[in-house]
Amino acid sequence: MAHLRHRKFNTSDTYPEQNLDNDLSQAVVARGGTTIFLRGQCPQDLDTAQNIDSHDPVEQTHKVMGNIKQLVEECGGEMAHVTKLVVYLTDVRHREAVYRTMGEYIKGVFPVCTGLVVVALARPEWLVEIDATAVIPD
Repeated sequence: MAHLRHRKFNTSDTYPEQNLDNDLSQAVVARGGTTIFLRGQCPQDLDTAQNIDSHDPVEQTHKVMGNIKQLVEECGGEMAHVTKLVVYLTDVRHREAVYRTMGEYIKGVFPVCTGLVVVALARPEWLVEIDATAVIPD
């Protein structure tokens, strides 16, 4: 691992009543390196800004996490360098599906993560937005 992942845990232990499998940490220590701050990613194409044609939280999360992966890689990093995620949901009922999908992209990474339920996102059809921070080690 590129960074010290302090107090690793899996959401299946923290939320046994939900079908989750996210590798997270209570804290991440990154020394030196290059920090990448991503804006909140939404379910739209990075090149065209066109929304995906889906109102499904799983499909929207795949697009959001795919955008995060693409941007981190374009900046010279990899998903193992992700240190923090902030998840914004418009409906708490989508939480399990969104986190389960997000977990596919962060398996073995253990970033810190905060989740919020908000009244709305910038476009009414968006169900999820995720912003990320990554640190590429020196």
